[in-house]
Amino acid sequence: MPVHRAPSHISKMVLPTVLGRDIPEPGLLYEEIPLNTPIASDMKVFVPAKNFRQSLEFYEAMGWNINWRSDDDSLAELELADCRFYLQNYYNEDWANNFMMHITVDDAQTWYEHASKVIDNGGYEYARLSEPKEQSYGALVTFVWDPSGVLLHFAQYHDS
Repeated sequence: MPVHRAPSHISKMVLPTVLGRDIPEPGLLYEEIPLNTPIASDMKVFVPAKNFRQSLEFYEAMGWNINWRSDDDSLAELELADCRFYLQNYYNEDWANNFMMHITVDDAQTWYEHASKVIDNGGYEYARLSEPKEQSYGALVTFVWDPSGVLLHFAQYHDS
């Protein structure tokens, strides 16, 4: 694995790089990061909505909190488990059908049952789901498609 080095004239700090769940042996797999690298405090994705109000209702029924919403219904910030995203009143079919969010949960079966009730009772025309299924990366996953085609992975890891 290559080691990324900052130019020699920049002060550096050294941080370990951890791959997956394995912790490297001391002295191996280290990256040098410039001290003057800006620090980020948060990251949010912009999620497309074909019908903004319907998508907003769907996510709220699924359990997300609406932190704020613009007056013109163009953008809203939603939060679940201290993680946030922006729901936007913009839709591109190819983008929406290739957009995914991975949500780590304690019980994929319970999320399946919850999502099933939400979809059955909500009248969300295009929302659908599939029963939990073991995935090759070691998780039991319930797949839920929101009303715009965005795929949500509710993943329960076996060590949970």
